[in-house]
Amino acid sequence: MSQAKSGDTVKIHYTGTFDDGSEFDSSAGREPLEFTLGSGQVILGFDNAVDGLAVGESKTVTIPPAEAYGERHEKLVQQVPTSSLPEDLKPEVGMQLQSQNPNGQPMNLLITEVNDESIKVDANHPLAGRTLTFAIELVEIA
Repeated sequence: MSQAKSGDTVKIHYTGTFDDGSEFDSSAGREPLEFTLGSGQVILGFDNAVDGLAVGESKTVTIPPAEAYGERHEKLVQQVPTSSLPEDLKPEVGMQLQSQNPNGQPMNLLITEVNDESIKVDANHPLAGRTLTFAIELVEIA
C-alpha cells in the first residue's frame, strides 16, 4: 500500500480542536481538504502529520504553535486613532479590517476594542499561540 510523500496531492478529512476539546474547524459534511504535501499550502505540523500515512489510515496529532500559526506577538496589537479611519466606517468589536504592512503586503486586522478616541486592532492570526490537535484521515493520494 502506498504512503503519502512530499509532492503528492492528497485529500484528507480532519477535525481540529483546542486543548479544552472545543472544535475550531472540521471538514465534516464537506469535501475533503486537498493539498500538495510539502508545498507549504498547510501548516508545517499538518504536513508532517500526513507524510507517511496510507489511504484509509487515521491519526491524531497535537501541533505546537511553532509548527502551526506561530506565537502571538504583542507588537501586532496596536491602538489606532479613530480620526485615521474612513469617515463612513463604524468600527465594532469583532469587525475585520485590511491594511498594508510597511512592505505593501495586505494585513488582516481584527478590532478587539472600540472607544471614542481609538480602536485596538490585532494583526496576529486568530490561532497564533495556540496548541492545536487534529484528527486526520487520509482519503486519497492523487
